[in-house]
Amino acid sequence: MNAPADPTLLPPLTQPQGWQASLALRVENRTGRSVLARNQHYGPLRVQKALYPEGDPVCQILMLHPPAGIAGGDQLQIEVEVAADAHAQLTTPGAGKWYKARGVDQPLATQDITLSVAAGGKLEWLPQEVIVFDQAQARATTTINLAEGARAIGWDILCLGRQASGEDFRTGSFRQRLRLQRPDGTPLWQEAMHLQGSDSTMRSPVGLNNKRIFGTLWLAGITPDATLTESLRSLAISTGTYGLSALPQVTIIRAMADSAEAIRQYFEAVWAMARPHVLQREAVAPRIWKT
Repeated sequence: MNAPADPTLLPPLTQPQGWQASLALRVENRTGRSVLARNQHYGPLRVQKALYPEGDPVCQILMLHPPAGIAGGDQLQIEVEVAADAHAQLTTPGAGKWYKARGVDQPLATQDITLSVAAGGKLEWLPQEVIVFDQAQARATTTINLAEGARAIGWDILCLGRQASGEDFRTGSFRQRLRLQRPDGTPLWQEAMHLQGSDSTMRSPVGLNNKRIFGTLWLAGITPDATLTESLRSLAISTGTYGLSALPQVTIIRAMADSAEAIRQYFEAVWAMARPHVLQREAVAPRIWKT
């Protein structure tokens, strides 16, 4: 199904301008094939294509935001459900962008993502990096609802400023909240961040230490395995720093660098090593990563 989504998927519009957009997806297991059973959209959010490079068990979904970036006043909402025993892998064809506000009265840009995985379901959330322009006013939330017996791998890579253009993140504001929880709301891991261009955290050795590109990768739904953890710790990033934290039901890997490519390559190596253990499938890199 590919039809306009129910407008109730979106929160009430409280801002005077900007795009409203939503994407609601559901992947189900139908006799061994993971099928995109629900594909509803409203506004400029789309599924570019559902692919099967690994055969029927894994539905690979390419998400597309045609405006290519989120501007002041835009409200984006993404909801993904993975049903019991289905496997969904989601990625994007290019980097996302948070554009600069056009003035002090420019309303906040927001993106709210909810990922829900039922028992026996498997999710891979693997978007390409997101660039936050100088002077952006943005807020992003990601909530992962993970049932008992569900498993997931995901990452988030953030670039503050446009390095290719020599732009630093000197002003503006970016708020981000990540929460991994059971469907009843019991938290497994959560964190919140509020960065402003003038923050000392940007420069502090106990903060970003003048790094403008950083990312978080999570392996969820399985007790950390000592052998896997040690193997992951042995992986090295080409440039930058990284660290690993093993919690009862989630393993968190973080990286900071001056290059988005360095973090992406490092995360791809972590994913390739962890996928057979967490999701019981050998790593097959999405073709879009190489185009």
